[in-house]
Amino acid sequence: MSNVFIAFQTNEASRGIVDAIVEDNPTASINEQPAMVRVDVPGSMTIKRETVEEKLGRSFDLQELHVHLITLSGHIDESDDEFTLSWN
Repeated sequence: MSNVFIAFQTNEASRGIVDAIVEDNPTASINEQPAMVRVDVPGSMTIKRETVEEKLGRSFDLQELHVHLITLSGHIDESDDEFTLSWN
C-alpha cells in the first residue's frame, strides 16, 4: 500500500492542522523540518474540519489548508467538512 502525504509550512495554524490529522488518522507519521512539516499516511488520509476547529479553537474553512500547503501526494476528494487524499 502506497503512502499519501501532505506538507505544510511550519506555523501556528499548521500545528493545529497536523494535530487534527494525527488524531483522525492514527497511522500517520510526522516528519518535522525547520520550515515544513510533512504527514505521511498509508493508503488514505482524511482531514476533518470539525477536528481542526477543535485544535485551533476557532472556525475553520478547509479551503484555508491551501494557504499553509506546500505539496501533497494522492487523489483529492474535497467537501465542506472533509479533505481526503487517497490512492484509488
